[in-house]
Amino acid sequence: MIGVVSVTVLVVALAAVSESPVWLLGLLVFLPGTASALCTVRQTKFVAAWTTFVVIVTVLARHGEERWFDRILMMLLTLALGAASVYACRSRIHRENEMLRLRSTAAAMQRHILRPLPLLTDDVLVDGVYEPVQEDRLVGGDIYDVVVSPWGTRVLIGDVQGKGLPAVGAAFAVIGAFRATAHREPTLTALVDALDASVVRHNSYAAQTGDDERFVTALIVNVDAHEEVQVINCGHIPPQLVHDATVITPALGSGVPLGLAELAAEPATVDWFAFPPGATLLLTTDGLTETRSADGTFYPVAERLAKHASFSPTDLPRALYDDARAFAGEGAQHDDVAVLSVRRSPHR
Repeated sequence: MIGVVSVTVLVVALAAVSESPVWLLGLLVFLPGTASALCTVRQTKFVAAWTTFVVIVTVLARHGEERWFDRILMMLLTLALGAASVYACRSRIHRENEMLRLRSTAAAMQRHILRPLPLLTDDVLVDGVYEPVQEDRLVGGDIYDVVVSPWGTRVLIGDVQGKGLPAVGAAFAVIGAFRATAHREPTLTALVDALDASVVRHNSYAAQTGDDERFVTALIVNVDAHEEVQVINCGHIPPQLVHDATVITPALGSGVPLGLAELAAEPATVDWFAFPPGATLLLTTDGLTETRSADGTFYPVAERLAKHASFSPTDLPRALYDDARAFAGEGAQHDDVAVLSVRRSPHR
C-alpha cells in the first residue's frame, strides 16, 4: 500500500499547488479503478476507503470559491466510485474462480477424452503434440487415441470438419466409438465401418437440433509383431516414415472421410507397408501441413522433417511443431494441430 499513499501525497500536493480540485479527479479514476482490476476485494476496499477519506478531508479543508454543492457532489462521486470499484473487484474474482473451476473440469475431461502423451504399449511408443487453436479450449477438432487389441496396437488420428463445439461433439463421438470397437473388431475395415456409423449417428442428432452435419478425416494404423503395418486412410493426410535419416511417404489409397461412406463407390480397403525396427511413423493433421508463411507458402513438411530426422521420437513432434510456428510467425495458428510419432517398442 506504499504506492497508494505515495500517489495520494503526490495528487494532494498537486491539488494544493494548483488550487484546483481537478487534480483530485486523477485520484478518483486511477486508484480505485486500478485496484479493482489488480487487487483482492480486501485491498480494493482499503483503497476505496483511503481515497474517500483523503478526498473528503481535502475538500473540507479547502477554502476556495467552490460551492458547497460542488464539494458534496465530489464527495458523493468518490463514494460511488469506491463502491463500484469494490463491486467490480468482486465480480472479477468471481469470474476468475469460475474460469479456474471450468478449466479444472475441462482438464479432467481432457485426461479421459484425449489421454496425455506419451502412451506405451507392448507394440509401440506414441508421443506427440496436441495444440487446439483456441488456447482457452483444451480439446479441439483434432483427435487421437491408442487402443491395445488382440490383433495389435491400433492408433487413430483424425480431424473433424469445421470448428467450435459441434466439431468437438463429433470428435467425442469418434473417440468413443474407437475405444468401444478397436479391441472388439478383428479387422480394420470393420472398425472403420463402426467409426463411420458413429459419425452418421452424431449427424442425425445434430440435424434434430439444427446443427450442421460433420465429416471426419481419419487414419487408422494397426501395429503388431509383423514388420508390416496395416493402414486405412479415410481422406486424411498420409503418414511419413522416417528411417535412417530418410523420409518416405508410403503409397496409400485414400477413401472417403468418416460419415460419408454411403457416398463411396467402393468400401474402405486396407493398405500395408514396411515399418522396420528403428523407424518412426509420423502422423499429422492439416493444422501442420496447411501452416503458411507470411507470403502464403505452405509449410514443407517432408523437407523440414528430413532436417529433423535425427531427433528422437519423443522430441520430433515438438521440434516439428515449433519449426512450423517459426515458419509461420508468431500468432499465425489458424487451426488445431496434432502431431504424433509412432515408434516400435524396444523389445519388438
